[in-house]
Amino acid sequence: MAIYVDFMQIEFKGYKWCHMLADSLQELHEFAALIEINTRLFHRDASYPHYDVTVQMRKKAIEYGAIPASRKKIIECAKKLKIELHEQIARAEGCE
Repeated sequence: MAIYVDFMQIEFKGYKWCHMLADSLQELHEFAALIEINTRLFHRDASYPHYDVTVQMRKKAIEYGAIPASRKKIIECAKKLKIELHEQIARAEGCE
């Protein structure tokens, strides 16, 4: 399992926020549950699927094994997750 966090520190609502991604959506959701990140912080409809995490959550993620990643790695993961999400949506729509 590989989980990645970026180095962003976007200020919003009194917190500094980063992004958390993974090699797969399943890994991403399982890790978020492990470190008790609320699912409402998952952004499915953003330009790429990811969790927004505060700097404090990022620190906890790293303590649990997340990898601080370069912009290049984050973009690589983002593209894979976006494709995976679109495939999941297409399968779900095909089942209805």
